[in-house]
Amino acid sequence: MTAALIVALLNGGCASLAVTALGIGGTAGVTHAMNGVVYRTFTAPIGKVRLASIQALKRMGIGVGGSEKQKDGELIRATAPDREIEIELEVVSANTTRMRSVAKKGSFLYDNATATEIVQQTERSLNPVRGVSSQTTLVSKI
Repeated sequence: MTAALIVALLNGGCASLAVTALGIGGTAGVTHAMNGVVYRTFTAPIGKVRLASIQALKRMGIGVGGSEKQKDGELIRATAPDREIEIELEVVSANTTRMRSVAKKGSFLYDNATATEIVQQTERSLNPVRGVSSQTTLVSKI
């Protein structure tokens, strides 16, 4: 179905839109936001997602700076050269956790690729063989 849409767009003279559609399909469900914020909901309790997040950061060579409990979850802070990273974990239910990943470079620049990779590596840590059910959501600041 996606291929038919792309062919229709190419035939209609919308080549740039078709290229965008190809790019979106190639990210395996991870959406990039202009503000570097990536959300994903995992079917796993917060404790498992927390451990998976820390494993992902360590595997990526990113130092964990600490964590703090929040009303509905936990905030993990980490640092890499020229980057400040926040991972917010929110309890949705006993077996569902929403993850928010943000990577900032300086005061105003965001690193979409790193925020996305943290989410993908967390998913890999949760279940490296069969994957975990998840949903990624785009959020943009306007």
